Amino acid sequence: MMKAKQLTLTAMALSVSLSAVAENWPQWRGPNHNGSSGEKNLPSEFSKTKNVAWSTELPGMAAATPVIWGDHVFVSTADEKAGALNAMALDRRSGKVLWNHVVGKGVSRDNRSNYASNSPVTDGKVAVFFYGNGDLVGFDFAGKQLWKRNIEKDYGAFAFQWTFSTSPLLYEGTLYLQVLQRDTPVRGRGRDGGESYLLAMNPKSGKTLWKHVRPSKAAAESLEAFSTPAPFEHNGRKELVIVGGDCITGHDPKSGKELWRWGTWNHQRIGHWRLVPSPGVGGGVLLACAPKKGPIFAVKAGLDGTQDDSALAWTSDERKLTSDVCSPSFADGDFFILSDALRDKTLSRVEPKTGKIKWTLGLPDHRKLWRTSPTVADGKVYCMDHGGNVAVVNAKTGKLIADIPMGRDGDNNTRSSIVVSQGRLFIRNNWKLFCIGKGARVALK
Repeated sequence: MMKAKQLTLTAMALSVSLSAVAENWPQWRGPNHNGSSGEKNLPSEFSKTKNVAWSTELPGMAAATPVIWGDHVFVSTADEKAGALNAMALDRRSGKVLWNHVVGKGVSRDNRSNYASNSPVTDGKVAVFFYGNGDLVGFDFAGKQLWKRNIEKDYGAFAFQWTFSTSPLLYEGTLYLQVLQRDTPVRGRGRDGGESYLLAMNPKSGKTLWKHVRPSKAAAESLEAFSTPAPFEHNGRKELVIVGGDCITGHDPKSGKELWRWGTWNHQRIGHWRLVPSPGVGGGVLLACAPKKGPIFAVKAGLDGTQDDSALAWTSDERKLTSDVCSPSFADGDFFILSDALRDKTLSRVEPKTGKIKWTLGLPDHRKLWRTSPTVADGKVYCMDHGGNVAVVNAKTGKLIADIPMGRDGDNNTRSSIVVSQGRLFIRNNWKLFCIGKGARVALK
């Protein structure tokens, strides 16, 4: 009897241990908002046919990263043939499409990207999808539309040179969306006196809780940002970190009130320095990646008010460490930065307090851009180039473990980050979503 009881307790403990390791990936930058996961036993050897649990055809290409909660995988995509924007849910175990709803018409306004570049977000109750045409929609897990609104209709047309993209954020029960844009029209879009702002909403209803205007001294396109806010806590103070408009700021999540500000990396107020990477957070510093081969600036955490350059912990040598598009990741006490603006694209592990580079790896050259933000888990770094080629890197040593083609001939503009959840990798190319796991049987569709 005692032996059986001990076996039961051991099994329960093992179950709790395994479930603690298995994580959801509820938003673009994952469960920790920094591109990392605590998952273990992840594969480093795979292909389009090896260690594939399933693969599912998608209606069209998009830069949006899938998000996962439990057995639901939520995917935002554009269907070019139908001229529609789709919100989808797949079964995590089989890849079966659970539901697929058309939520908007029109696919793009330029040839750089489409309206489905924004990643969805979920809290386990509602899944929220945002699109570059302003559509913002909430669904329950069964696929029932709970609410829908259009941010452009509510607050004015977006003023961006290219198609606007930012991913919504769910943090402690509140839905956030940032719009950092020009204050004058561009290409017939926007309006004079347009504002940049942070919006807080009720995720159950989509109703606005507050709108905080975020001013900036930047000019023209330098007012534009395609970044996503990052939650951060330091010495008990919670804040939302926002980067764009030539500066980085921290905000009170309850009101949007600005707590601190540092900037600028653009002293000459050059007018074409739009900002793409989201802030890097971790190790007591906050990273702002200046665009166009500019440095990376590490701002000390715990600031108040408007700061000068004494607020900086370090500034990178832009000849060695710079990012024009990819967002930094933070894991195991260090940052992992993909320097996509260098001629030879590199991945580096960087110490937060000093900016010391622990290692740098030259990424494989497939004559494609590297513009997916790295994902770090299980002692490995996963990143993918525009052609769908996946690099798997040893996070400790910086050695290349594998270079795996997951796209097809002619693929380009693949920009979805690799997702880690419940022992699996989820890799999206321009035409399919793959679920990869150790020992998984081939179940291609």
